[in-house]
Amino acid sequence: MSVLKVIEIMASSEKSWEDAAQKGIKKASKTIKNVKSAWVKDQSVAVKDGSITEFRVTLKLSFEVE
Repeated sequence: MSVLKVIEIMASSEKSWEDAAQKGIKKASKTIKNVKSAWVKDQSVAVKDGSITEFRVTLKLSFEVE
């Protein structure tokens, strides 16, 4: 039987929501082992002078507890 833990993280990118998710998972994987899945809980953007300046995602990551 395996046990999974779920944490919530936020990540951002100047390119896209997909890039923000990739960056968040990559960074979290440096300190968290056995990441099994990610769920995009929320998406938002930062806006300046009528233009999007940053894409943001809130991710729920699940990983196996050893």
